[in-house]
Amino acid sequence: MAQITKETLIGDILGVAPNSVPIFLDMGMYCLGCPASLGETLEQACLVHGVDVDEMVEKLNELAVPASE
Repeated sequence: MAQITKETLIGDILGVAPNSVPIFLDMGMYCLGCPASLGETLEQACLVHGVDVDEMVEKLNELAVPASE
């Protein structure tokens, strides 16, 4: 699986790591089903919500990659 980056679309992240929904909700991104949010990059979403994008990338990659890899 490809690694999640700042440029990864929210919709793509949810596709590979559906268990990441609570992380997005914690950052205040409550409209995850909205077509506009699904087409945003992680960096764009973090900028809008005042979240450190590098921390988010790290958290999301931990969830997306199984521990055995």
